Amino acid sequence: MAKQAVGLLETRGLACLVVGVDAMLKSANVELVGPMKQVGSALCNAVVTGDVAAVKAALDAGAAAASESGEVVSAHVIARPDEAIDGVLPKDASAAARVARK
Repeated sequence: MAKQAVGLLETRGLACLVVGVDAMLKSANVELVGPMKQVGSALCNAVVTGDVAAVKAALDAGAAAASESGEVVSAHVIARPDEAIDGVLPKDASAAARVARK
């Protein structure tokens, strides 16, 4: 895996997740991986990648912003994830968009 860390933000409700993801992307050099997803029971999640410090800073900022507009269920950083988790992570959003355009 080329990424050094993976960050997961889970909220109750899409609106506060959008606020949290906006704050994450603006606060640090991280990349949104795949679309934001609804899990069920109003739970929504987003995944970001980047270096460990950037992902940690982004999750701190995103969780703080999301908690002001809703409920943050979980915010977690996985540093140096094993390559085996590539199969369960969402695919890169930009790669999916390129495939859809063809």
